[in-house]
Amino acid sequence: MPRKIQYAVKDQGTEKEAKLSKYFNVKTELHGVTFASQKEAGRYQELLWMQRAGFVRNIELQPRYDLVVNGKKCGFYKADFRYEDAKTGNAVVEDVKNENTRTAVFALKKKLVKALYDIDIVEVY
Repeated sequence: MPRKIQYAVKDQGTEKEAKLSKYFNVKTELHGVTFASQKEAGRYQELLWMQRAGFVRNIELQPRYDLVVNGKKCGFYKADFRYEDAKTGNAVVEDVKNENTRTAVFALKKKLVKALYDIDIVEVY
């Protein structure tokens, strides 16, 4: 049975039920950007520190990759971060994961991105 949280909506004077997210994450805002989880926001903060220290550059949030097979769009994959490693100049694509978010769908999309774009997605735990 899914867990639920109750909260009151003061403006309307009614009560509504809010479901916990599927993966029990808490949306978090950092520097005016809303992240899907506290862990993802924390990783963004780490990347900003790494950028200031000169280890990475050109941080992008949620880059999108279309998954096109045999000329047909099957879907898309949206990473959490893409940035350039300052030492090597290589692009790095990251996805923040935990044991609950490493799903079969993610594993399939990771393989498709590798096959279509020759990109290895780095999973950050």
